[in-house]
Amino acid sequence: MNKYIKIVIAALLILTGVYMMFFTRDLGWGIVVFLLAAFPILLFFKNEYILLAFWQLRKQNMEKAAEWLTKITNYPSQLHKSQYGYFHYLLGLTQAQEHPTKVEPLMKKALEYGLNMKHDRAMATLNLAAAAISKGRKQEGQKLLEEAKRLDSAGMMTDQIKMMKDQLKMPSMQKHMHNPNMRQRGKFF
Repeated sequence: MNKYIKIVIAALLILTGVYMMFFTRDLGWGIVVFLLAAFPILLFFKNEYILLAFWQLRKQNMEKAAEWLTKITNYPSQLHKSQYGYFHYLLGLTQAQEHPTKVEPLMKKALEYGLNMKHDRAMATLNLAAAAISKGRKQEGQKLLEEAKRLDSAGMMTDQIKMMKDQLKMPSMQKHMHNPNMRQRGKFF
């Protein structure tokens, strides 16, 4: 649903509540209708599909979370600007298992649009660090890991950060892998 339709619904509910309170003298129902106008206003700033996707992520159900996110077909018209970052963040988290190559651009967009919570920024930065390390950009990965460690003030991701740092210390297999035929080269000449 378009975000501005929610505001129109809220305005109609407020007008109906005021009409009921003052013109029909039905004070109780007027207050109830007036209070019901808070729901569309809340859903203007916090999209219902994003809230449901967060709920499914809490339950560790990535498929259902991805299902709710697919219902957002045109995010600029359906979401408030403060929700753009979380839309891309949740898309990145739901696609991390099946499509790891798609995670990096989504997390970059999420950080670009902005995430309100520090631990969400830390998680996005940690995902970017993992992508950089897997592509062989160790210096960028190290910087992103330090940024994630700084953002993780609650210490919720210390194990993941430590594991990623251990991966950085391991030598890459490409540098230490030798061609077995190279040792036998002297025998043929």
